[in-house]
Amino acid sequence: MLPPPAIPPAQIGPGEFFPVIGVGPHPQPWPTGEDFDPELLELGDRRNVLDRYRYWKVAAIVADLNTKRHKLHIAIENWQHDLNIGSIVRTANAFNVAGVHIVGKRDWNRRGAMVTDRYLTVMHHPTISDFASWAKSAHIPIVGIDNVPGSTKLESATLPEECVLLFGQEGAGMSDEAIAVCPVLYAIEQYGSTRSMNASAAGAIAMYHWALQHLPK
Repeated sequence: MLPPPAIPPAQIGPGEFFPVIGVGPHPQPWPTGEDFDPELLELGDRRNVLDRYRYWKVAAIVADLNTKRHKLHIAIENWQHDLNIGSIVRTANAFNVAGVHIVGKRDWNRRGAMVTDRYLTVMHHPTISDFASWAKSAHIPIVGIDNVPGSTKLESATLPEECVLLFGQEGAGMSDEAIAVCPVLYAIEQYGSTRSMNASAAGAIAMYHWALQHLPK
């Protein structure tokens, strides 16, 4: 297979350019195989995907990712249509987690996910009780991430390889019901004047902390 053709930067003004995401139409002859999408081969692939997945069908990418999912799950409470949920989902995709769990309202703001939820298993649990029942039946421990009374430092924590990290909402944090189902709670130490950081940033830090312990160096 030939390397994907680069797309030159687009000019937006005299001497000003911005990069165009993705690759253009694939040169002939096209690669063969069921993984490839004829429309993308013909028109180009502008998706934000790894080069190895260029021109692949979404279903083919998901099938390949499913063969190497990590044992980490991510859960987010969704009571107030938090705009940060999409960003946390996007980060979860970057770490190829086993699944993402939306707890509360089924509808969530997908804008920040940048369509990365297409490549993940996303499950909905209407209540914390339903979510806790799923975790118990799957034998997956729940790890709460929030700076609430009783939390200990995430920086010094050893996380299980198979677990689900549960995050609350921006501002309000984890609900009392969510705190109650967490055997352990960890907080990200704050060194400035604010008591908490952006929920999506906290999610990225927590996932990376898990990755440092369980993914190949």
